[in-house]
Amino acid sequence: MSTAANTIDTADGTDLSSRYYVAHHHPENGTMLGFWIYLMSDVLLFACLFAAYAVLGRAYGGGPTGMELFDLPTVALNTAFLLMSSITYGFSMIAAQDKKVKQTIIWLGITGLFGLAFLYLEIDEFVHLIHEGAGPQRSAFLTSFFSLVGTHGLHVSFGVIWLVTLMFQIGRHGLHTANMRRLMCLSMFWHFLDVVWIGVFTFVYLMGTLP
Repeated sequence: MSTAANTIDTADGTDLSSRYYVAHHHPENGTMLGFWIYLMSDVLLFACLFAAYAVLGRAYGGGPTGMELFDLPTVALNTAFLLMSSITYGFSMIAAQDKKVKQTIIWLGITGLFGLAFLYLEIDEFVHLIHEGAGPQRSAFLTSFFSLVGTHGLHVSFGVIWLVTLMFQIGRHGLHTANMRRLMCLSMFWHFLDVVWIGVFTFVYLMGTLP
């Protein structure tokens, strides 16, 4: 083996660097696997928050109860916004599969608007509760409520930011393989948040208004 053994095999004259050259360094399905692992960690996070609420959800500490605080019609409207956003995101995925860039961006924009409407009503609810003296420090019930619902709202906020960023990427670079992969990851994230919210709506709001 010569001094250039790291590149040339003197036995047959083969360029060793060509043997190990890889044109594409992104592992197939690597991103999707990594994102599934991330979602599983989020499942654990929300499981802990739901468990905390299950333990503390009736610890009112002499303060207001869910029946006194929750406005179910508004929460139902907020739930409708988030569920509609999942439907419109599905339309964006259909358009993306057909390589229709403009329609994909339009449906993503509509999804983002539904997400912003959801966040607006949630923030308005938090402001109203705090103004009424029912902030997270008032009781263990409200601490667990703000922690669970606020964490979900924070995830929706990140999802909207991600969605807007992806809209610009698609508008500039089109629906290439990387952007399709990003669309799929965001789709899993967005639908996951819908599933979590159904749990919040049922477990926190509906059960919280029971006597």
